Amino acid sequence: MRQSVTHRLPGLLPGVLVAVIAVLVAACGGGDPGLSTPGGTPGPTPAGSSSANPSVPATTAAPTGTTVPAPSGRPVDRPDLTAVAIALEPVADGLDQPVFVTGAGDGSGRLYVAEQPGRIRLVDGGVVAGTPFLDMADRVTAGGERGLLGVAFPPGYGPSLPEVYVHYSGSNGRTTISRFRLATGDATRLDSASEEILLTQDQPYSNHNGGWIGFDADGMLLIGLGDGGSGGDPENRASSLDTLLGKMLRIDVLGADAGQPYAIPADNPFANGGGAPEILHYGLRNPFRDSVDPATGDLWIGDVGQGAWEEVDVARAGARGLDFGWRRWEGRHCFDQAAGCDEAGVTMPVAEYGHGEGCSIIGGPVYHGDAIPEMRGAYVFGDYCSGTLWAIDAGLDATQSPITLLQTGASISSIVAGDDGELYVTDLAGGRVLRVVPAG
Repeated sequence: MRQSVTHRLPGLLPGVLVAVIAVLVAACGGGDPGLSTPGGTPGPTPAGSSSANPSVPATTAAPTGTTVPAPSGRPVDRPDLTAVAIALEPVADGLDQPVFVTGAGDGSGRLYVAEQPGRIRLVDGGVVAGTPFLDMADRVTAGGERGLLGVAFPPGYGPSLPEVYVHYSGSNGRTTISRFRLATGDATRLDSASEEILLTQDQPYSNHNGGWIGFDADGMLLIGLGDGGSGGDPENRASSLDTLLGKMLRIDVLGADAGQPYAIPADNPFANGGGAPEILHYGLRNPFRDSVDPATGDLWIGDVGQGAWEEVDVARAGARGLDFGWRRWEGRHCFDQAAGCDEAGVTMPVAEYGHGEGCSIIGGPVYHGDAIPEMRGAYVFGDYCSGTLWAIDAGLDATQSPITLLQTGASISSIVAGDDGELYVTDLAGGRVLRVVPAG
C-alpha cells in the first residue's frame, strides 16, 4: 500500500494527485525520503536453506461461460469478460480513510469497515452505526503506510466463536496480529480490553507493511507481510527464509493449545526446519490485498510493484513454499541484474500491468455472485492511483492481459466479496463503500 500523510495513495482528484505525486514516486522507485533503520531484529531466524518449489497444478482450459473442474476437483465458473458491463453504487459514506471492508460470514449481511486511524465501523442496511464496532486508535501508529490495515472473521464466527482478528501497526510501527472478543451480550461491539496479541514483527522501515489477513480453506490464518520497506529490498529480506518479512504466513489460531498464541500447521513447508515455520510462500514485495477463493481454495495475491510493474500472483490450492521472485523479478521483468534473474524455481505472475496504467495494485477476489453472471469466475483487481478495475479468467494459469472493466474515479483501497457474493470497494480518499453492480 502507498499513502500520503493523510491518504498516502493518491485518489483521482487532480488536487490530491498533484499534492502527493512526489511521495508516490519515492515509494515506487527508491523508498520514502528521510527513512532510517531503527534497531531491532527481524522475526524468527532458524538456520537452514531453501526448499524446492512444488509445481502449481494446471487447470483445464474451456470455452468462456462454461463450468470446468478446479484443481481441487470442485467446479469453477468461466467468465465471459467481453460481455461484462459494470458500475458502482454507493453503500455508505462519511467514513474516515476506509482501508478495508468485509462481511462476517454469518449471514447477517452486515459490513465491517476498517478505518486506517484504528476503528472498525459497522454498516447495516447502508447505515453506519454511531458507535464503532471496535475503537483501538489508542494503540495504532497511523499515517503513511501504517495503521489498522486488515480484519478477518474466523469461519464459524458467532455466539460459539465470538472473536475477530486484526492486522495493524502498533508501537514504533511494529506489525501486530491480534484477536478481540465480542463484548458480553453485545454482538455489535468488540471489547477493546479483550485484545490478545498473537504475533509481532519489527519493521525496519515505515513502508511495505503488507496488511492483509484472512482464513484459508483449512481454517488457518494467512498473513501478508511486505519486505520491510525502503526501495528495492536493500537487505534482500523477501528471499531470506530466516525472516517473516516479504512472506505469506500461515498459522493455526483456532487449534492452538491453551496458553499458546498459535500453532504451526504440520503441512507448512518449513514446519520441520529449513526456514521460519510460519512461512507459507516467499519472494513477495508488498502483498497488501489478497484473497482466498472459496470455490477452489486458491490464494490470490496482489503484490505491489517497485518502479515499473504491478503483478497478480496465484498459489493454487495445496501449493506450499512457492517463490514469487522478488527482488530478482518485478512482475515478469528482471529487477536485480546482478542476481542473473533465472526463472527456474520462480512462480511467475499470471498478470501484470505497467505504471502507465497505475502504480499500486489492489488485489481483489474471484467473483461468484449472482448479479453479474458474465463475471463469474473472474479474478477482479484494481489500482489505487488510477482507480481502474480489471479482471482476468481465474481458471487459467497462462499469462493473461488484464481486461479493463471500469474507470471508477475512486482511490481503491480494497475489493472484497461480501457475504452475498457481490463485490464491495472501499474509496479511501472519498470515505465511501461502493458496490459493484451491472451497468444500466
